[in-house]
Amino acid sequence: MNTEEERLERIVVNPKIMGGKPIVKGTRITVEQVLKLLAQGLSSNEIVKDHPHLTKDDISAVLLYAAKTAGEEEIYPVTIT
Repeated sequence: MNTEEERLERIVVNPKIMGGKPIVKGTRITVEQVLKLLAQGLSSNEIVKDHPHLTKDDISAVLLYAAKTAGEEEIYPVTIT
């Protein structure tokens, strides 16, 4: 498996493609789209079968990107009354 840095290079942002949303390099498939497919219960194999231009490494890169993005979020306490 590639290093984290190499995997993250598979995710790119280009303001001219998909409104600047993060995408899998060389495609118009957004990180969000792949995450939604995974959340719907599709496996990596099913996603690759339905989108042959994606690889399992691309899906791994999407998950790593999402984890790193979530880890960098600022958390603001909410008071529930």
